[in-house]
Amino acid sequence: MAIWVDADSCPNLIKDILFRAAERARMRVTFVAGRPVRVPPSPWLRSVQVDGGFDAADRGILARMAAGDLVVTSDVPLAAAVIERGGLALTPRGERYTPDNVRERLSIRDFTETLRGGGLVRGGAPALDARDRQRFANALDAWLAQQRRVGDGKATAAVE
Repeated sequence: MAIWVDADSCPNLIKDILFRAAERARMRVTFVAGRPVRVPPSPWLRSVQVDGGFDAADRGILARMAAGDLVVTSDVPLAAAVIERGGLALTPRGERYTPDNVRERLSIRDFTETLRGGGLVRGGAPALDARDRQRFANALDAWLAQQRRVGDGKATAAVE
């Protein structure tokens, strides 16, 4: 199992959590972006720069991920594709995308884009706060613990 990060939109505070988790868990974490992303020297961390263009990082992640991998993204269409391929998707706020909620989030996203296009809605999500960071760290730790249990043959259920 591996962790893939949509690094074009991933907040630096979340990257820092991922850097530490990769070392602690000895888990491969790959940051995929359309621009260079600095990662600390580590056998567990790597950065992949994909050719620029709209959704290039998304395509790069989907081309490399495997079923069971974790993808960190706030991009709802990418999360839907990850789930369709048997992966798990987690927002930088620590919210897990599921087959049930990703369809609803796609509809909301499309509706909001329509409102933005008409000038009726402006801005985006609020900045990450301490609760968001903690929720992300907890969700990541739960996934890593579940991977250890699966590796030990003790569990097969997905983390809620």
